[in-house]
Amino acid sequence: MTGQRVREPPPSPGRPRPVPPTPAATPSAYAGGGGVGMRLEALNRFVRTTEPYLPPETLERPRRLLERATRRLALSGTHTVVALAGATGGGKSSLFNALARAELSPVGVRRPTTGEAYACVWGRPGEAADLLDWLEIPTGNRFTPDPDGADQDRLRGLVLLDLPDCDAVERDHSAEVDRLLGMVDVMVWVVDPQKYADKVVHERHLSRFRRHADVTVVTLNQADLLRAGDLERLLADLRRLLAADGLDGVLTIATSAVDAPAGLAQLRARIREIVVGGRAAVQRLAADLDMVVDDLAGLVGPPPAEDLVNRTATLELTDRLARVAGVTAFTDVVEASYRRRAAAVTGWPPVRWLRRLGAGPRGGGGPSAVTGPAPAQEGPDRPVPDGVAMRASVSLVVRAVAGHAGAGLPAPWPEVVTTAARSRLDELTGAMDRTITAAASGPDGTPLSWRLIAAAHWLALGVALVGAGWLAVAGLMSWISGPAGGPAAGPAPALLLAGLLAGPLLSLLARSLAGSAARRARMEAVRQLRVALAGVGRAQVIEPIGTVLDAYRKAQDALRAARGAGW
Repeated sequence: MTGQRVREPPPSPGRPRPVPPTPAATPSAYAGGGGVGMRLEALNRFVRTTEPYLPPETLERPRRLLERATRRLALSGTHTVVALAGATGGGKSSLFNALARAELSPVGVRRPTTGEAYACVWGRPGEAADLLDWLEIPTGNRFTPDPDGADQDRLRGLVLLDLPDCDAVERDHSAEVDRLLGMVDVMVWVVDPQKYADKVVHERHLSRFRRHADVTVVTLNQADLLRAGDLERLLADLRRLLAADGLDGVLTIATSAVDAPAGLAQLRARIREIVVGGRAAVQRLAADLDMVVDDLAGLVGPPPAEDLVNRTATLELTDRLARVAGVTAFTDVVEASYRRRAAAVTGWPPVRWLRRLGAGPRGGGGPSAVTGPAPAQEGPDRPVPDGVAMRASVSLVVRAVAGHAGAGLPAPWPEVVTTAARSRLDELTGAMDRTITAAASGPDGTPLSWRLIAAAHWLALGVALVGAGWLAVAGLMSWISGPAGGPAAGPAPALLLAGLLAGPLLSLLARSLAGSAARRARMEAVRQLRVALAGVGRAQVIEPIGTVLDAYRKAQDALRAARGAGW
């Protein structure tokens, strides 16, 4: 019989090839896959979750599978694509023609010269046009068997492909075989008695499809050339090689396009069973999904510790940042600055005058001496950290915290965690510097107690001046009046003594009160600095780490769902 070439209108010149929608844009693209569709959705979630963190080449294969699954499930679900594949001289084309019961594919010396595939479609011409367009089968290589043939109804929905030789010397031919093997639903490998153990077939191809046993058939063709005993021996050896490829239990059939009708009938029956079942496309996608998940399994491992982004991690980071920032030195400055400010307001006025003139006591020269070289208005001495050194120290702290957070995670997640933790290093250093500078000056304003003590100082000084003036006037009058006497000193000595004693006593009281207040100011500065540093560390370090670890957990869940219940 002679098959009929499918006549289809050629594509319009310049018409772009349809681009399949991206899985992320069509979340229901896998609805037709049933359980496999849900697994593909999970793989899609894995890709979307991890794409900001994993190298693009790591996700290239999952992306290709998702794009292919989107297109295959959107195309005809009533057709099953079965490909005859094998090495040169195995008899693929002869078997293709025998199954089609027509001379459709060139046989012999002409066949190895072409890198094009041939297709035979059982059913109405044009029903599988979109599918064949997706497979990129040339229009001139598409055929249908005799419409009155015995297999027309029994094999309706079958799309049988005759692929180029998988061991072709031409690189384009081999690339075409690889492309189509990645797209078809069922693979029928055709080997011959001379080359059934060919390493090219087993190592480069069959071993790659170790998960595809349900959609793979292997035929030992040209069986008519072997005696019965040799045939059984070769079949047994072929099954051994397939088991080594990971395809243990795959159906193996002895066939011949010349003189082995039983084997050809068995192959045709197996293909009919697959076509009638209508699940080959989904089974193929499930096998591809298994292989992709196998490759991705090493990217997720044990879950991260639950306390790595909670209060414990924040406290650890705050302690480290406080040590790097020199919080102790800065709060010492706060305390000293507070004492100087208090002395500038509550000190004994004559001592303050002398100090301003540079002639007053320094250090411990009297009860009104105050620790510190100058009042706050003249600018307190502050420990200014070196910016470069501080950034280096902060970088080490962040690396340590990130290393703790990423410990136990599989590669490349520890590096991803560290990168995320260091992503805001400049902002972290700048925020720390601003926080410490703002806190180092201590409390603002003048307390009421300082004003009262200052007023008491002036009152005591006034009393002392009144007493001293009274004594001076009395002494002068006594000197002028002579023995006759002058005005009495009265309470002047007492006023002078009270004023002179009150000043130092008030200074001692002020220094004691200022010391207690300065220590409280120091403790409050420590508290405020730690709160501020905790907020800075949480925003600039802990939150980025938490984002990555959350993505890791979601990736774990997604990949677990992509594995399916059978794992």
